[in-house]
Order: sequence, then C-alpha cells, then structure tokens
Amino acid sequence: MQLKKLALSLALAGIALPAAHATDGYFQPGFSVKANGMGGVGIALPQDALAAATNPAGMALIGNRVDGGISLFRPDREAKINGTTYSGNDQQNFIIPEVGANYMINPTMSAGISLYGNGGMNSGYSNIAGSMTGLGNGAGVDLQQMFISPSFAWRVTPTQTIGVAVNLVQQTFRANGLGAFAGYSSSPANLSENGHDSSTGVGVRIGWIGELAPGFSLGATYQPKTHMSKFSKYSGLFADNGSFDIPANYGIGFAWKPMGQLTVAGDIERILYSDVSAIGNTSTTFGMNPLGASNGPGFGWKDITVVKLGVAYAMNEALTLRAGWNHTDNPVSPENVFFNTIAPGVVKDHLTLGATYALSKTMEISADYVHAFKNTVTGTMTQSGGYGEELSMSQNTLGVSVGWKY
Repeated sequence: MQLKKLALSLALAGIALPAAHATDGYFQPGFSVKANGMGGVGIALPQDALAAATNPAGMALIGNRVDGGISLFRPDREAKINGTTYSGNDQQNFIIPEVGANYMINPTMSAGISLYGNGGMNSGYSNIAGSMTGLGNGAGVDLQQMFISPSFAWRVTPTQTIGVAVNLVQQTFRANGLGAFAGYSSSPANLSENGHDSSTGVGVRIGWIGELAPGFSLGATYQPKTHMSKFSKYSGLFADNGSFDIPANYGIGFAWKPMGQLTVAGDIERILYSDVSAIGNTSTTFGMNPLGASNGPGFGWKDITVVKLGVAYAMNEALTLRAGWNHTDNPVSPENVFFNTIAPGVVKDHLTLGATYALSKTMEISADYVHAFKNTVTGTMTQSGGYGEELSMSQNTLGVSVGWKY
C-alpha cells in the first residue's frame, strides 16, 4: 500500500510539471536522466523505471524500483530576417519531469507505470512586428505533451523478453501573434490568441529485448501513430481542422558489455513526421490552400533518422560515469523556413555526460548534462515577400534523478 501511495504521489507531481522542448525534431533525445547521459540510448539497455518510454520490454529486466527526476531545459532560438536578428526566447527556462515505478509480479513478469514529456515546441518573439514576416509581437507557440504509460513485460525465456505499454496522452497547445494571416484561414476565429487548448488520445508501444550472447543484447520497439482529438480552438491553423496526431516511430538498438565495468550501447530510431498533416504538409501551398483545411499548409517536416551512441563505465561499486552522442536529421527544409520561425526544431547534434552515485544498496542519485550544438537553416520567405531568413537553435539541459530499489 505504501508503494502504491508513493507511486501515485510521484505521478501527480509529474503531471503538474510542464514539458516544452525541441530536440530530435520535437522528441526528447532520451526519456530519463540515465538514458540522456548516454546519448538517449535505451532500446536494448533499460536502466530505470522510465524504460517503458523507449522499450517496454526493459521493465521486466530492472527489478522493483521507483525513479523520479527533473531537468532544467534552456533552448536558444533566433530568426535572422533580412539582416536583423530576432530572439525567440520570451521564455527560456523549462522544467521537464520524469517519474516511473515498476513492480515484479514474479521473477519473469513486471507491471509498471512511466510518466514523461514526449516532446514539445515553444517560442515567443516579443519584438518581431515589422520584420516583414507578418507576425505580431509575442508571436509563438506552446505545445506540451504528457504521456502516462502503464506497462506489462514478460521474460518469456531466460534470454527473450517482450513488453507492451498503453500510452494515455494529453497535449496542450497555444498560438499567438498570427492574426495577420486570418484571411488565409478556413476558420479565422480559430487561428490565434485563443489561449491553451487540450487534446487527448490513446496509443501503444511494443518492444522486444533478446540476449544473443553473454553480455550482448539486441532490442526493437515500435509505436504506431497515436490519433489525438482535435484542437478545436486552432481548427483554422492546423491542417485537417485542428488535427495534431503523434507520429509513428520505431527503432532497433544494441547493448554490449565487453568487460564487467564497461557498457557500450547504441540505437537507431526513425520518426515519421511526414505522416501527420499538421507537421508534414508543406508550407509552400500557403496562399493557395487555406490554413486548417485537409490539404492546408503545415510545417513541412520530413521524416528523420536518429542515431544514438553511449558508453557507461563503473568506476567502482558506487560510481558510474556516462557519455554519449545523439545525431538527428534536421526536419526543416529551406523552403519551409518561414512557417518554422515559430517552431525552429533544427538542432542536429547533442553531446551528453552523466553519472550515478549509489548512496546505499537501495538508493542512488543520477545527473546528466546535454548540449545541443547550434544549427542554422537558411531559406527564402517566398510566402512573405521573398526575403531571406536564417533559423537557428542551440540547447542546454541539466538533470537530476533519484532511484529507489526495493
């Protein structure tokens, strides 16, 4: 009963905190402080009770534990338009929560719950009016997504494990400063300045982990597109009358222990942004197709491949050090630069560091640091006078978590 109360308290704490960020497109590089310390890897290397966010099969391999963490995320967004630079950092500091609990039903089966922010976009340009974009001061968006993922995992044989997580998703969205485009919208009253709107949906993630040789494992995971209810307040902005589904994604990974103290792991992930109309529809139809229509303009994001590599080294029984690298394709093409002024998810490379220190046999504390190097995309605002525009972003994240084994 005490464990149930603790898990519920952690869950409520996680729900109360917002998540707003943009890294691998708008997905996180990883879904726990430990994973992020190794470049976000986790498909074949479960390390804590957030494992279900990446591969639910891993929950049967981590034992009884509760994990909770918090990260400070600080992105730097800017747009250089016709030689003038505008900051998109009206809000620059964000809190990203993570909470998870796992219970071993028997030595081969587990039931758990993981709570995490899947991704988001946030921007705000307080002084962009007069930039020839048509945007008003304060222009920007705020997208937040929170997943609550109950999971079940089963070690079918000593070397083969499968798992499934049911994703209960809530997302919120707000857009400001877009009023000048009302004449291009199918529903001008549902375009901008309508406050936050909410949307819900239910999805699933499945996974497998197999130990193919002593010290060497492979994993695979798949999450189909999650169909979300529509943002009615923004039915004149997002294609298909306010639809904003969560794209399908899948990946494979490996984990290898060449020696007792060293672990090397890597993931390859594919995110199918183009299959979601609001994200994938090209913006080059602006002025021809109305905003909010089924064929209306979107952000023009392409599908991306993410490569993650990480290492962990146990210095002694108490201290483990981590490092990693995360590389992703940039989803924003030059011809879609104008629309992505408010959603500049253009970073490509992340360098990560992390550590865990065991305070006792049952308690541990972990920390990570992630730096996303500045990346710039240059294009022409054909929809707004043909002026040149450069979109740039860099990021820093510092996180800490506590784990309890029981």
